[in-house]
Amino acid sequence: MTKTAESFQFKAEIQQLLNILVHSLYTDKEIFLRELISNASDALNRVQFEMLTNRDVLDPDAELAIWLSVDEDAKTITLRDTGIGMTREELIENLGTIAKSGAKEFLAKLKESKEQASNIIGQFGVGFYSVFMVAKEVEVVSRSFRKDAEAVRWVSDGSETYTIETADKTDRGTTITIKLSDDAHEFASLYRLENIIKKHSDFVTYPIYVGEGDDQRAANQQTAIWRQSPSEVDDEKYAEFYKQLTLDFTDPLAHIHLAVDAPVQVKALLYIPPTREGSMFSLRKDPGLKLYSRNVLIEEYTTDLLPNHFRFVHGVVDSEDISLSVSREAMQNTRVISKLKSLLTKRVTRALEDMGKNDPEKYKKFWSEFSPFIKEGIATDPTAISSLAPLLRFPCSTHEPDELISLKDYVENMPEGQEEIYYLIADSVAAAANSPHMDRFKARNIPVLFMVDTMDTFMLTTFREFDGHKLQNVETAQLDEAAEDAATDEAAKEKLPDDQFAEVVARFKSVLDERVEDIREAKHLRNSPVRLVAPDGAEGQEMERIRRMLEKDYEVPKRVLEINRGHPIVQNIAGLLKSDFGKADLLIEQLFDNALLAEGLHPNPAEMLPRIQKLMEMLGK
Repeated sequence: MTKTAESFQFKAEIQQLLNILVHSLYTDKEIFLRELISNASDALNRVQFEMLTNRDVLDPDAELAIWLSVDEDAKTITLRDTGIGMTREELIENLGTIAKSGAKEFLAKLKESKEQASNIIGQFGVGFYSVFMVAKEVEVVSRSFRKDAEAVRWVSDGSETYTIETADKTDRGTTITIKLSDDAHEFASLYRLENIIKKHSDFVTYPIYVGEGDDQRAANQQTAIWRQSPSEVDDEKYAEFYKQLTLDFTDPLAHIHLAVDAPVQVKALLYIPPTREGSMFSLRKDPGLKLYSRNVLIEEYTTDLLPNHFRFVHGVVDSEDISLSVSREAMQNTRVISKLKSLLTKRVTRALEDMGKNDPEKYKKFWSEFSPFIKEGIATDPTAISSLAPLLRFPCSTHEPDELISLKDYVENMPEGQEEIYYLIADSVAAAANSPHMDRFKARNIPVLFMVDTMDTFMLTTFREFDGHKLQNVETAQLDEAAEDAATDEAAKEKLPDDQFAEVVARFKSVLDERVEDIREAKHLRNSPVRLVAPDGAEGQEMERIRRMLEKDYEVPKRVLEINRGHPIVQNIAGLLKSDFGKADLLIEQLFDNALLAEGLHPNPAEMLPRIQKLMEMLGK
C-alpha cells in the first residue's frame, strides 16, 4: 500500500474564492468550529441511518460522538468524529467541490445576480473552507464505514494545490487537524472552544467531548429542552432554561412549547418575559429568536420568524425544513420561513388570548408592560388588526379606574339599542372621567372606553371597527334626544331666556375673539359649563394629538366653544353682565382655560394661577 502523496491542482481560483468566503460570507471567525461540528454531526447522522439496515460496517459498536482537543504549544486544534467517513474519491469530491463547480461560474453568477454571496453560494458546498479563516494548514484523515476502504489523508494550506495520500487509521470516521495562523492563536484554548460550543452547538444531538484523558468532559447538553415533549418538562425546568437563555433573574410570564410537523416541521420554545426591559446582565442585545436547524445554531437574532410587534418574545426555533445558505448564517427567503412566521405568530397570539381569558391578573401584568407593542402592531400592520384587537384592554367609564376590559367585554355589555363603541381620548383616566364630553354618557350610563395612552392615538388612525361595531369618539357622537333631555333644556331656558343667553354668547365672543372658531349653545352638556369641539369638517381629535406630539412648532388649533346655558356659572356670568363686566370677563377667561386643560391643549397651565388667585380673592368680598 503506497503512502506517496499526490498533489492535485485546484481547478478554480481558490484564493479568490476563499477571499470571498472569509470576508464576504462569514462575519465572525469563531463559526469555523460550528461548521466543522455541524459537518461531523451530519456524518454521524448518516452512519446512524446506515446502521438501521446495515450492521456490516466498520466499528459498528463505536460511540457516536465528537472529540475536540488542543495543543496549546503547537497551536493546533484536533476534531474527531466516528461518523460515516470518506473514501479517497469522496474526499476529492467533497473537499474539492469548489473546483468541481468552477470559480468563474460562481463569480459570474455573483456578478449577474448582484446577490450577497451568502444567498447563492450554497450550491458550491464550501462550508468546510471557513476553517481557513483561522488555519494556515488543514489536515483531514478519514476512513469510510465500508470495511474494505483505505484510510486517506487530505492536506491543504489554502493555496492552489492540495495533497492526498494513504494514511494509517484503523477506526471509522474523520479526524481534522488545524494548524492555527498567527492571528488566530486565541483559538488554541479549550476554554475558548467550549464557549463557542455553548453558544453555537450546545444542543447537537451527539456528545461533544473536549480535552484528553482524565480532563476529558462533555461540552454540550445534547438534549434540547424544546425537543422534549411538553409532558416531560415542568415549570421549574422551563424557568431555568429561560434564565439561562436570557440571564434574567425572574421567571417568565408565560412559555409556549410547540412541536408540529405540518404545514411545516418545527419545534420551538418561546417566552413572554416579565418586563419589556431586560436585566443589566441580559444576553439579548437585539430583537429576534434563536434559530436552530438540527440542533445547530444558525442565527443568534432572527427577526423573520415573528412580526415586529412581537419583538419582545424570547426563545428558540428549530426546524429541519429551513433552506439555508452554506454559511448557516443567513436564511434564504423561502415559503418555509413564511409558513413558520405564520404558525409562530398564531401561537403567540393564541397564548396571549388564553392568558387574558384564564389568568386576568397575569394578563394585566403583561398589558402594563407590552401594550404599546400590540397597539403599534395595529397601527402599522393592517393585516394584524383582526388578530390583535382581541388583546386590547382599556379603562372604562362604567368600571373601577384601575380595571381594564376587552372590546369583547364592552360589546357584550352594551345597553340595548347601542350600536357603536364609544371612546374618549384624554391624558389620564381622571381627566377622561371628568371630561365635559362625558356629561350625557354619564347621565344615560352608556359605557365609554378611555384612550389615555400615547399609542392609542396612532392606533385609532387605522383601527375604526371591531366585530361589526364602529368606534366613535364621544366628542362627535350624536345621541338621540331623550325625554329627560328635552325637559332639562326647557328648565335651562326658563332660568336663562334666549335674549339673556344671547348677551352671554356675545360677551364670550368679545373676550375670546380670535382664539375660538365660533361660540354656540351646547346640546350635549349637563354638568359642565362649557366644552371645546372641532369645527365641522376639521381633522379629528386623533390627528390633532398626533400633530401636537410630532410637530415642533405646533399651535393650539381654534375650536368651537359650546356653552351650557343651564349651568350655574353661565347663569352667574349673565347676572354679572348687568353689574360687573370685569368679574364676568375673568370667569369667561377661566372657563376657556379650563376647557383647554380638559382637552389637553393648554400650552402653559401655570399662566392660570394669577387669575385663579384673583377669583379666590373675589369670593371673600
